[in-house]
Amino acid sequence: MIPGYTSFQVEIKNLKFKNKNGHYYKKTAIITFQVEKRTKPLVELLGYVDEEEIYQMIDRGEPVILDQCYIARFSLDHFRSARNLDRKAQVRINGFSATGSFFDSSLPFDFSHAIFDQERFDLTSSWFHRGALNFDSARFKCGQVSFHNVIFSDYNFDFKNVVVEDAYVNFRNAVFGNGSKDFQYTEFGDGDISFANTEFSGGDVSFINADFGGGEISFKVARFGTGKVDFHYAKFKNGKISFERTEFGDGRADFRTIEFGSGRVNFNRAQFGDGEVTFEASEMDSGKFSFKRVAFGKGSISFEEAIFRGIDVSFERTDFGSGNISFYKSVFHTLSFRFCHLDDYVDLRLQECKFIDLSNTIVRDIIDLNPYEFDLKVETIRFAGMRLIGRIYIDWKQNHVKSLIKGQEGSNQRIRAEQFRILKENFSLCGQYEDEDHAYVEFKRHEARANLQESLTMSKLNGIWSYPVYWFKLTLFDKAGLYATSPIRVLATMLTVFVIFSLVYIMMITTSGADIIASVDDSLSVVARSFYHSAITFLTIGYGDHFPFRGIRWVSSLEGFAGLFLMSYFTVAFVRKVLR
Repeated sequence: MIPGYTSFQVEIKNLKFKNKNGHYYKKTAIITFQVEKRTKPLVELLGYVDEEEIYQMIDRGEPVILDQCYIARFSLDHFRSARNLDRKAQVRINGFSATGSFFDSSLPFDFSHAIFDQERFDLTSSWFHRGALNFDSARFKCGQVSFHNVIFSDYNFDFKNVVVEDAYVNFRNAVFGNGSKDFQYTEFGDGDISFANTEFSGGDVSFINADFGGGEISFKVARFGTGKVDFHYAKFKNGKISFERTEFGDGRADFRTIEFGSGRVNFNRAQFGDGEVTFEASEMDSGKFSFKRVAFGKGSISFEEAIFRGIDVSFERTDFGSGNISFYKSVFHTLSFRFCHLDDYVDLRLQECKFIDLSNTIVRDIIDLNPYEFDLKVETIRFAGMRLIGRIYIDWKQNHVKSLIKGQEGSNQRIRAEQFRILKENFSLCGQYEDEDHAYVEFKRHEARANLQESLTMSKLNGIWSYPVYWFKLTLFDKAGLYATSPIRVLATMLTVFVIFSLVYIMMITTSGADIIASVDDSLSVVARSFYHSAITFLTIGYGDHFPFRGIRWVSSLEGFAGLFLMSYFTVAFVRKVLR
């Protein structure tokens, strides 16, 4: 057919026409096309079959062969009227082929309530200049339904309530106009369905309540226009579903309450415009769901209350645009956002998820993980490599943050330490100072273990000094005061050290020649003298009324240092709490 024409004229001649398949027609249509930027018109010769002649083929039960024809009118509604049939009476057509044909009518081309038998229904490479298409309630019992390479007009395309019995449905490379495209309640059967590289142009596209069966479904590289794309309540079974590199335009993309079945769903490299994208309350039984390298626009994105139990869902390297993102009360097996840019609010208050991967993400706004109205059943979250410019709303106790990170598989101590450090800084910015302390303690603990492991990995001999250093720091900084985050813990440690030294003095006095001597008359017992001397030594008071003798001198020196250190430790921990 002639592309880019501005107008055309048709002349019907009583001359036989032979198409490429050797089929003869009684008349010839001479179509003269006026093409922009060409002085001479282009001429196309096609066969011509008038309306009544087509109806007679149907009456005789013959295949309707209209390949390379000019078709001015075809309407089963008019056929029923002419044959005094009920308006919704089914009309059986034993094969229909109109490949490479040119359709031109101001009235709709009506195929409603037709039953297409035999091998195929074929409109491959046909051109609809004018005229809406109506297939409402048609039934295809043929092996192939082909709209391959068809160019449709700007009129409406009605394919609702159609039943396809396991045929291969092919809309590959088709070009629709700006009218609506309606596939509501269509049953596609278990055959493969291809809308690959299809141009949907403007106008709404509706697959509401469509049943796609168990065949392979492809919308790969399809392009939707500015109209709404609606798959609301659609059902898939166990076939492969591909929206790879599909362009959705700026209209709303509605995938609410879809049943994806148990196939494999692929939205990789798809592009969404600035309209809203929603998968709210959609479901999937088993398989995989992939959103890798997808580009979203300015519209909001919703997976609220989606049920993907047992499904691994990946948004790796996806650009989420500038719209809000919500996974509120949804269920997934795993959810991956690796290497994503999260520039707006993200609601990750999932109802249930085994693993959320936020590693290597760039977060510029808010990630909300705070439980609300229900408990979040999330086993592990990975924050490794995150660049946190925004905030994470998360609660140490309610979200069980410690187990979220410690339960990660394949993470070493260094990676876990880094994640606790990220959360420590986040809690500080959010004013959650108690949570900050918890995260800081875990960060220092994992950092210490990482240093020990890395030292031993370099050489086993490093254990000679690495283990003592590790246990010394563990006792002094961690056990004594939780890295200066707990003044109460430091006070308890001070009391414990004081009592230990006092008991040591009692033991030394009763078992050796060491003693605590009073410089003035004193009637204190051994126990009282030991505790009193321990107190003034620990607190570095030094009244001078009692002094150590022999071995107790060296022990007192140690206690004086311990007291000085622990009092300083307590001052740091206490001031840290007060200043915040």
